[in-house]
This record gives sequence, structure tokens and C-alpha cells, in this order.
Amino acid sequence: MAEQRRLTGYRRPDGSVGIRNHVVILPVDDLSNAAAEHIAQVVPGTLALPHAYGRLQFGEDLELTFRTLIGTGSNPNVAAAVVVGIEPNWANRVADGIAKTGKPVHAVSIEGRGDLAVIEQGARVAKGFLQDATELVREPVDRSELMLSIKCGESDPTTGLGSCPTTAQAVDRWIDAGGTVLFGETTELTGGEHLVAERCKDDQVRAKFQHIYDRYIELVERTGANLLGSQPTQGNIAGGLSTIEEKAMGNIAKTGTKPVVDALEPAEAPTTPGLNFMDTSSAAAECVTLMAAAGAVLHLFPTGQGNVIGNPIEPVVKITANPRTAETMTEHIDVDCSGLLRREYSLPDAGDRLMDVADRVVNGRLTCAEALGHREYVFTKLYPSA
Repeated sequence: MAEQRRLTGYRRPDGSVGIRNHVVILPVDDLSNAAAEHIAQVVPGTLALPHAYGRLQFGEDLELTFRTLIGTGSNPNVAAAVVVGIEPNWANRVADGIAKTGKPVHAVSIEGRGDLAVIEQGARVAKGFLQDATELVREPVDRSELMLSIKCGESDPTTGLGSCPTTAQAVDRWIDAGGTVLFGETTELTGGEHLVAERCKDDQVRAKFQHIYDRYIELVERTGANLLGSQPTQGNIAGGLSTIEEKAMGNIAKTGTKPVVDALEPAEAPTTPGLNFMDTSSAAAECVTLMAAAGAVLHLFPTGQGNVIGNPIEPVVKITANPRTAETMTEHIDVDCSGLLRREYSLPDAGDRLMDVADRVVNGRLTCAEALGHREYVFTKLYPSA
């Protein structure tokens, strides 16, 4: 196994550790996007996170939006946040949730004031937050303090044979070091869900996982939809995956060999170190957004035919074992492990290659997605709006 690199990160007031140091301008709702983006323009170096939701939602759908917003601002990769809302109550609710981490946060609302006054106030606060963030210093950290997440996309046979097993090497090593890893993609477990259930650490976790899985499948079936064309996707089929069961086997291959210690709702922060399942969509941007909202600071993303996904606050490392993708989409691929399928090196060697890149990203190296400006930030919506 390759020698472990010294890891560094930013330790937050609540003890969590991040690998990036963003000051985010976080709109609570779609009506606040413009003001948030203008604040970020006035204060270069801050990061606006526009999104499409937050108005007239209700029930669990609204609660999920709040979990996602608060979780985004609470992510250890965020140093400070300015929350912008159309109404003060919701802006304050999000800011108060983020404030529990001890990091700097400030809420501004547009009603009764207008965009220009909010932009001025928000920009003045953001400027101070940004200056303070630049004085934060990286310090030595342990792998066990860094939450990892995983998801695959644009899969083909090389994903299940190469890049997913390579990712599994990193997952097992992360957990052996005492770390926490999130996986999800609920519908993409279909045909292999029993394998995940068998790995649950006890009957209680198994029952939680099975309930979450069955609930998602029942939702799909109630619509009368045929998932063929969505699961597997047209790209999956063109790449050689003809059934959801084939896709599931590759998906599960990246989760490694460790027990599943808990089953979580979307954007729910894990409380138990080890391998945690989270109920998520299989859509790349939605899944990574939910995992970042749960506190993950680094994402490993195996791909076959080439997915370009990024995230504004959680760096996404792209891994492929498809030699064509590695050649034609080289600007998107952080780790080329196609040599594994050519038998040029072993699976543990491929794991060493991935761990080396992952550790360099932890220490500050930009991923391909970060360098290219991929900042996909997409909420999961459960119901129509009221």
C-alpha cells in the first residue's frame, strides 16, 4: 500500500474538518437568487448558490429543503455564510440552523427593503467574512475526521469492472482509518438490494434500510411508470448495461466490504462512523447536493462513459476505467484506472492511485470539475408546490 500523505484541513468551531474554505451567499428561495448572485459579484471570492426551490413547499418536502439549506451552510467546507431570503422568518431559520456550528452567519431579507439595500448590507457582511476566512490556517487532520461520499454515473461495464472496485478500495481504507462514508442511489440498488440488506450491521438498521428502499420503489410503481430508459439510462444501455440489475451490481461494487451501520433520510447527517446508506435520487447533481448537505467534504465519482458533475462546496473526484473516456474526456477525469482492466497493475495498486489523488485534493489540489467551474447544485423535491 502506498505511503499515506500528511493530510491538512480547516477545523471549524464545532470540531468538524473541511478541506475547502468557502464563504457562501445562500438564497433561501428562488426569488432571492438575483440578490445573492449580485452580492457575490460585489465581493469576488464569495460563492453564490442559486437554486430553483423554496416557495410554497409544505410538509416533508419543505423540511427537506430546510435540511438541504442548513446542511449546505453547515458543511465543514464552508467558513461562513450570508443567508438571503424574501421573508425574514425563513432566512432567520436557516441562519439559526447554520449558527449552531459556531461559524459566522448573517441573515438578510428582501421584503420591505428591496434588492439594492439587501445587496449593500449583504456585501458589507460578506466582505468581512471573506477577510476573516483568509486568516484561517490549515492544520494537520486525521482521515477519520473527513466525511467521504460516493456515487457513480454514466456507467458502463468498465464502471462495475474497474472504477467502482477501485473506489471500493478507497472506501474500505477510509473506514479502516475510522472515517465515515455515504452511499445512496436508492433505485439503482434494484436487483441487488438484498445484498445491501445482508450487510446491515443489525436487524434495526436492516429494517430501516428495507423500509426506505421499499418506500421509494412503491412511489415509482404508483405512477405506473416503466423505468426502462431512466433506469438504466439511454447512455447506460448504449454503453452495454441492459438491465437495472446489471447496473446495481456495479453500483454496489463501489461500496466496499464493510457493514452498513445506518440508513439515513435525504440530507440527514450521519451519527455513526463507517458506511452509511442515504436515501437519494440517482440523479448525479441531486445526490451529491444531498450528501454535501449531510456534511461530506469529498466525493468520489466513478464513471464509464464520462460524467462531468461537480458541486460548489464538495470537490468531486472523477474516476474512469474506460480507456476511450480517459482519452476523449481527459479534462474531466482525475484518475485514469483503465490500466487495471489491461492488467497493467493490481486492484490495490489502482486503489493507491486513487488514494494519492484524493489526498492531494484534501490538501488543496483542485479537481477537474472545480478547475472547469462545474458547480451543479440541485435540490431534491418530493411533492408539487402548494
